[in-house]
Amino acid sequence: MAASNGGGGGPGPGPISAEAEAAFGEAIRLVFGRWTALQMAVENQWGGRDSRSKADQFGESILFWFCRTKGPHYFEDLVDMMYDTISESFNSDFEDNSVEEVAEQLLIIHEECLQNNYSSIEKLRNSHVQGNAVSQSRQIVADDDDDSDSSDDGDDTSMMEDQEAPPEEMAVDRPRPPRPTPDADGWTVVPPRRGGRNRN
Repeated sequence: MAASNGGGGGPGPGPISAEAEAAFGEAIRLVFGRWTALQMAVENQWGGRDSRSKADQFGESILFWFCRTKGPHYFEDLVDMMYDTISESFNSDFEDNSVEEVAEQLLIIHEECLQNNYSSIEKLRNSHVQGNAVSQSRQIVADDDDDSDSSDDGDDTSMMEDQEAPPEEMAVDRPRPPRPTPDADGWTVVPPRRGGRNRN
């Protein structure tokens, strides 16, 4: 007889529906698939041979945190948890602000899922290219190697001016441009990394 319809009186949204949870799980996979630093960690096995499954577990732990723990869910808590997981699973520290960007994106999408709004996930589906993040990063690193081999005779200094970071530095460690600003819907589109320098 005491069937309540969720109105517990406390602030914050009620539990997430099964449909919304499934959609949010897909969103995490889509966001992770485009996350260059994470994909490089998996591709280069920074977490050992099971790096792929560690990345999958990482996504599942975020889904659990959002859908199975009591809110409110704070940005700082999510960022801390993500940094801890990256450090433990991949012996790494992503210093390109991508953790903060991904955390912000997931918080926005989770909020939308609670309102049965899946427009952001639809955008991700339509713009997602599997494996693109890794190949772009690989291209940046390969270009750096080519440049340093072929331009050791005086051309080096002009190359250094073109690119802020020394060529030995991994693409993941490079400073990122200023954060993009959210559009009218409050959705922040993270621009893709530029490929190698065009020197043709």
